[in-house]
Amino acid sequence: MELTQEQWAAVRELIPEPPRRADGRGRPWRDTRAVLEGIVWVLRSGARWKDLPERFPPYQTCHRRFQQWVRSGVMRQVLWTLAQDLHERGGIDLHECFIDGTFAPAKRGARESAKPSGARGPSLWPWRTAMVFRSPRTQAVLRPPR
Repeated sequence: MELTQEQWAAVRELIPEPPRRADGRGRPWRDTRAVLEGIVWVLRSGARWKDLPERFPPYQTCHRRFQQWVRSGVMRQVLWTLAQDLHERGGIDLHECFIDGTFAPAKRGARESAKPSGARGPSLWPWRTAMVFRSPRTQAVLRPPR
């Protein structure tokens, strides 16, 4: 997904400039907009980082920058701003949304009726799904209409 000029203008100020080394050594940083577009492509497509098309910076760069931005809270602000932009343009209706928590694990080479290994602990997806529903933002969206 490529960001429009308006979307990029809205989020450009939210993303801090990458730090420069005092001695001027090291590789130059990749274009922030291209990295963000690569991250948005992965988030939108659900593909693995390794499957990032060549038109974007290397997947390692995008993934590393994504991790940094998530830890610092930048990614939350960027995604919130992009969602607001979509909402204002009528591209998203927050009154109609759902969360798909389906997950179908498959063991390679296993029979359909094979019992899963007891070595693995319980799955955390029900807990994560419950946490999403308990989120204050989700509660505001899921309130019944008046």
